[in-house]
Amino acid sequence: MFGPIRGAWPDDQWKGWWGDNPPYHTPVFVLTHHPRAPIVMAGGTTFYFVTDGHEAALRQAREAAGGLDVRVGGGAATIRQYLRAGLVDHMHLAVSPVLLGSGESLLAGINLLELGYKVSKQVTTPAALHVVFTKENASK
Repeated sequence: MFGPIRGAWPDDQWKGWWGDNPPYHTPVFVLTHHPRAPIVMAGGTTFYFVTDGHEAALRQAREAAGGLDVRVGGGAATIRQYLRAGLVDHMHLAVSPVLLGSGESLLAGINLLELGYKVSKQVTTPAALHVVFTKENASK
């Protein structure tokens, strides 16, 4: 989600899709295989680039959150890593009836029932179907 770059960072010019003031206003931990210095942006967003895996990124995010909720975002492969590792308590999916073409399936190879998830909320709006999955024994 940070950018279209695949592979090594060609330079330090790319700072995300959002301009000088990204919408996060909090520390953001970007999974990557390629080291990069943190990027401090306006509004309190700092991008940290984590090269030692999803569990390290989550650990750093939890430390930065100081007991508050941590949200995981990213591509389908990233979300599947966290789901398979049992590290997602609640997952909110918004399904919108828009055909975008080909892409990576979010739940490919994932059996939410076997992983202990159940539907805890479902809301239909004119624009989307919102489904919240909660892992059994998840913290509130």
